[in-house]
Amino acid sequence: MPDLPPDHNVPFLLLGAFNSMTDEVNRRLATMGFEGVRNSHGFAMQAIGDGCTSVQLGQRLGISKQAAAKTVQGLESMGFVDRTPNPADARELLVAPTARGRKMLRLSGEAFAEIVAGWRSDLGDRNVDALLKTLVHAGRPRDVGGQHG
Repeated sequence: MPDLPPDHNVPFLLLGAFNSMTDEVNRRLATMGFEGVRNSHGFAMQAIGDGCTSVQLGQRLGISKQAAAKTVQGLESMGFVDRTPNPADARELLVAPTARGRKMLRLSGEAFAEIVAGWRSDLGDRNVDALLKTLVHAGRPRDVGGQHG
């Protein structure tokens, strides 16, 4: 068994694993017609869920109203969301995923699952399950609109 790094390196290892996974998912998405997708797009789409206002998106992501509006504009320009009048309040617009946006989320979810399946093949289910239990225990729940993937 190789020497393990010291415990104080865990945050950097987690960040490295995250970056490696998301870089690979974004690379795969680009080959399927979703060029230019960044991690922030996926996070925003998850937070939008089935639909929300820009204000709600900002709250869910912990960003300003202005940053949320800019995020929505970017997602709309990529064809991932549409904005429509809110039937409950005509002063607001609802942001909802398009078919293209839902497809991107589905494909990214499948790519993440394939990466974890590779870990299971390399490391065994027991080790991956132990890692996932540790991450669930150590994590903090976030309010992200819907579950896709």
